[in-house]
Amino acid sequence: MADTSFKLFGFEIRKSPTEDSKKKPSIVPARDDDGAGYVTAGGSYFGQYLNMDGSDAKDNHQLIMQYRGIATHPEVDMAIEDIVNESISASELQQNIDINLDAVEVSESIKKQIKEEFDNIYNMLDFSEYGHDIFKRWYIDGRLYHHLVVNESNLKAGIQEIRPIDASKIRKVKQIKKKKDPITGVDLVENVEEFYIFQDKPGSQTGGVKLTGDSVSYITSGLLDETRKKIVSHLHKALKPINQLRMMEDSLVIYRISRAPERRIFYIDVGNLPRGKAEQYMKDIMTRYRNKLVYDAQTGEIRDDRKHMSLLEDFWLPRREGGRGTEISTLPGGENLGQIDDIVYFQKKLYRSLNVPVNRLEQETQFSLGRSTEINRDELKFQKFIDRLRRRFAYLFYGILKKQLILKGIITEEDWNEWKNNISIDYVRDNHFTELRDAELLRERITMLDQMQNYVGEFFSKEYIYKNVLMFTDDKVENIKKQIEDEKKSGDIGDNESSSPDEQQ
Repeated sequence: MADTSFKLFGFEIRKSPTEDSKKKPSIVPARDDDGAGYVTAGGSYFGQYLNMDGSDAKDNHQLIMQYRGIATHPEVDMAIEDIVNESISASELQQNIDINLDAVEVSESIKKQIKEEFDNIYNMLDFSEYGHDIFKRWYIDGRLYHHLVVNESNLKAGIQEIRPIDASKIRKVKQIKKKKDPITGVDLVENVEEFYIFQDKPGSQTGGVKLTGDSVSYITSGLLDETRKKIVSHLHKALKPINQLRMMEDSLVIYRISRAPERRIFYIDVGNLPRGKAEQYMKDIMTRYRNKLVYDAQTGEIRDDRKHMSLLEDFWLPRREGGRGTEISTLPGGENLGQIDDIVYFQKKLYRSLNVPVNRLEQETQFSLGRSTEINRDELKFQKFIDRLRRRFAYLFYGILKKQLILKGIITEEDWNEWKNNISIDYVRDNHFTELRDAELLRERITMLDQMQNYVGEFFSKEYIYKNVLMFTDDKVENIKKQIEDEKKSGDIGDNESSSPDEQQ
């Protein structure tokens, strides 16, 4: 598909000339972590082949459709719901996510404006209502696109609307332009143009829409394939286990249907009859002695339905003269029909591939909150996995917020690059396992502190207590001392109520 068939659409934030002057010559483009891939003009944007274990998708569209297909499987859907529910917690009293600017060194007025713009983005996404669905769509597809709608005649008004884009119909493209170095003769990267290609029918030869990089919000799962060129979903590891589970379930059903009933075997003595007459004789015997009673659920009647022999019915076999006479025997049914250990194995394998604790698969297991020593280690690992997902998903808000603040002139791009590592997104939490662990650690430290009070100043210093028992950092020690002094001055606590080791000596 030639690039000339696409039209340019969307706004673009112009970068200062000083940024272009900072570019340094290189023979390779910058690291590609968003799976866009590098193409040249005239290349096909949807014709890149991807073939990995458990996947036969040839492009992003087919791969995303494959992810969405396995997400409808009951076990996979249950695991996804566990992950999404832990990641996005609903709260009627507050926003389920909020921005934290405590570490940003800037005036309170700027912080207030940043907070207001974050709230506007939160409302434009209608995140309180659709946050669960947005996160689930990102988790399943492995990528998430939004079109940022602005008034191009008045860019300073900022983003007016945020509309979701089907991830299977759009992809990011990086087109590189190279030039030869006159001294060494090698090809150097001169420029990299980033844009998005939207097609209503991916892979078709009809023209699409070429969107500017700034007019689209794009975040990925952060997972790449073994070539480090393609973005894959968190569900990609589950492709093979889910296919194996489906095959095992289907084979189990087929085996049970075919082997469950006991069937009779009729050996009919046909003597020396020719083959044609022997077959006719067999059919006459079958018609005469074999009845099939069928219950009609609509009329409530039981009728005699004489039909040809099916897979689950009796066997009629001829026997020649010289053998034994007519005989009726029984073919027993399957003996291990109740064994589903292999099904359970593949279910657990599927859950492990999705990083979900296996004990959540067992519905009969009762949920209880107890001491941290009783908490499954898998639950703590699961919480760390949820934290990683949350940090990655936060880039949705970082990217949109950056463009909104720059468009409205609240900050510059240099300001954002300086502050971005100090800006964080806080999520409402309802996983109590981490909270229980922290509470028990604090309880054990306080118990140890009580036991060591008589030895402070003789065998242990106060600094040792702060650093090695309470595990405080230098900044936290100073903050605690300051807070205690302020509370003593304000009269909130008395001299004998101080909990600091300095006063309890």
